[in-house]
This record gives sequence, structure tokens and C-alpha cells, in this order.
Amino acid sequence: MAKATGCDIRDIGLAAAGTKRIEWANQEMPVLRLVRRRFEREKPLKGLRMSACLHVTAETANLARTLQAGGADLLLCASNPLSTQDDVAASLVKRYGIKVQAIKGEDRKTYYAHIHAAIRHSPRITMDDGADLVSAIHSDHPEMAPQIMGSMEETTTGVIRLRAMEKDGALKFPVIAVNDAATKHMFDNRYGTGQSTVDGIIRATDILLAGSTVVVAGYGWCGRGFASRCRGMGANVVVTEVNPIRALEALMDGYRVMPMARAARIGDLFCTLTGDIHVIRPEHFRAMKDGALVANSGHFNVEIDVEGLEKMAKKVNRQVRGFVDEYVLPGGRRVYILAEGRLINLAAAEGHPASVMDMSFAVQALTTEYCVKNHRALKPKVYTVPEKIDDWVARLKLKTMGASMDTLTPEQKKYLASWEMGT
Repeated sequence: MAKATGCDIRDIGLAAAGTKRIEWANQEMPVLRLVRRRFEREKPLKGLRMSACLHVTAETANLARTLQAGGADLLLCASNPLSTQDDVAASLVKRYGIKVQAIKGEDRKTYYAHIHAAIRHSPRITMDDGADLVSAIHSDHPEMAPQIMGSMEETTTGVIRLRAMEKDGALKFPVIAVNDAATKHMFDNRYGTGQSTVDGIIRATDILLAGSTVVVAGYGWCGRGFASRCRGMGANVVVTEVNPIRALEALMDGYRVMPMARAARIGDLFCTLTGDIHVIRPEHFRAMKDGALVANSGHFNVEIDVEGLEKMAKKVNRQVRGFVDEYVLPGGRRVYILAEGRLINLAAAEGHPASVMDMSFAVQALTTEYCVKNHRALKPKVYTVPEKIDDWVARLKLKTMGASMDTLTPEQKKYLASWEMGT
């Protein structure tokens, strides 16, 4: 492990490779580049200590560079033990001078040691992907809450946790749900998760999706994206849901919809994208066919009951290939768990393409600026991203992609603002 002041990374010698990866991603992030140029001029975060608990990837590195350009004193730690790109972490430390506490494959003890290092950084602003940093502050250092202006939350799972905290009256500072921005969840979750989940599964297994039966647990934006990509590659897609509206939507989108108890008997590949616990459990493993593959693309490694599977297995063969563990059940049937049940798209692949993260991270940066400017008016609640930020990012993304829109004529504006005109 390489340790510099305030840093804990695998190997500083990986920095050159990481810099190339960061610069490659930067080419596909024109909106964030524009935000960075303005931040360099205006320094909206000048002198502020920030701690961010995010996936340490090349795309995240460009967000970190943007926050640094805005004047922030940033410390970055990992939001998942398997999602860190060690060369990127090294480059952030050596090339860009940003403090990093993240090592791919770190154990639970190290993971939380890094989160507590981020807390010791004494941040005024925090940024989360899953709410582990905010949760640790509330649980272990509640005395720090008054100094924190606010936090930005990047993912669906984290927003669920934070809204539960708000409902219980436990939330002690404002949080902005970046995940709920339209330019985040409609694109990052659907197109980013959809593509990167397929990418991670194929890299880990080298399977052919065409002709296989893929069971998609959850039909939120992530599930929609993954189901669409699988169908596009020739798979027969089955959706499981607990929400009647989403189940109906999946059915009308042309997928078979059934409970997991039935789907378990026919699936070749299973992927959970729900944000909930034990979506696939021992009773489902018992029903699966020999050779079933099981993956998770929800944020936390709780969606698959891996512990329950381990207890019922007759034999466990670790790493029969990279990111694939084999569980042999009584009778000889085999179930394969991918990436230990953690985020398959970041554990076995590289996460979302930079082009889609361009929007998400531009929203992150601009929302951070908004939070700093307006923190005195914000209460300990979960807030949505201001619509003007969403709109600005969407318009600029369209422009960078060579697209343009119509504009309303004065007559149309008048008509939409009136109630007198009818048929």
C-alpha cells in the first residue's frame, strides 16, 4: 500500500496509467469541462473542506478535479470495496494532488477506516454514493453535524436511506438528492447502468445473452435500462416486481412478469436492481437450474442472500474465474455468484460510460455550488435538485451532441399561459 499525507492507496507507481484513463474519460465529459472552467475562474468552493465517498473511477476523478478547481480541499474515499480503480486513485494523488483513501478489494475494516479518515478531514460539505459517509457522521460523530452545510447524494439506495432518516427526524443537516435529478436517473441509471451491467456480466462470464433467459429483479430506471439492453442482445427477459405500476409497465413493454419463486425455475441469469435486501434467497436458490448465474447491480451487497447460499451449499469454490464463485448445492447443482454479490458493473467492469456520467457529475458540481450559496436557507431535509440546474445541463448536453430544439413562439407561450381558449 502507498501512503502519502492523508492518503491510503495501493501503488503510487500506477499513476501514469491512471492519468491516461482520466484524460480519456475527460474527452467524453464536455459539460463537466465547461463547469470546471467556470469554477477555475470564480472559485465558488474556495477554502471549503470537502469529503466525498464515491466510486473511485476515471469519471469520478474528473468530478474531483472540478471540485478542486472550484477551490475545495477535497478528500475522496471509496463508496464500495470493489469499485476503486487503483491507477486512477494513484493519479489523483500524484498528478492532481487530491487526497484519496481507497484500495480495490479492501476489507470491511479498511473500508470504514477510510470513511472515518474522510470524517477526520472535518468537511463543511460532503458527497455520498450510498449514504455511508453521512450515516457514519450521524452514528459516530453527531457533534460534527452543525458545521456541515449540506451533502449531495448520488444514488437511489442512498436517497432511500436519507428519506428514512428524515422521516424519523434523525437527519441533522440538509441533503440534496442528486440521484433524483432528471438528467441523472433518467440517463445515468437507465443508459449507464443498463450498458455497464451487461458489460460487467459479460466480462466476468463471457456468456452469450442471445437465447438465454434473463431475470431482472426490479423495474425502476436501472432495471428498465438493463432489461432493454438484454432484450436488444437477444435474451428472453423476465421481470420481477413488487410495485404494481412498474409491473404493469414491464408487462406493457413486452416482458414476462412473474414472482421470483416462478422465475427462479426458468432463469439462466439473474440480476437484482432493487435497492432492497434479500431479493434472491435460499428458497430461490433451491429452485434454480444447474449453472444459474446470479449478479447484483444495486448499490449494496444485500440484494442477494449470499450468506444464506453459503450455509446451504455443500461446497464453495472461490474464483473459478475472475469475479465468479461457484456454490455446489446438495445433489450437485451449481449456482454461480458474480463479484461476491457486489456491484457487478463496477467490480468486473469500469462502471458507466463517461458520456452519461458527464451529466450526473455536472449536476453534482453545480448542486454543490448551490448548496454552499444557499445553505443558510436549507433545513435538515432531503431536497430535490433545482430545476434550473437540470435544465441547463440537459440543454448543454444536447448542444454537445449536435442536437437542437424548437422554441415556443409568442403565440404558443400565450396559449399555454391562458385558460380562456378552448376547442
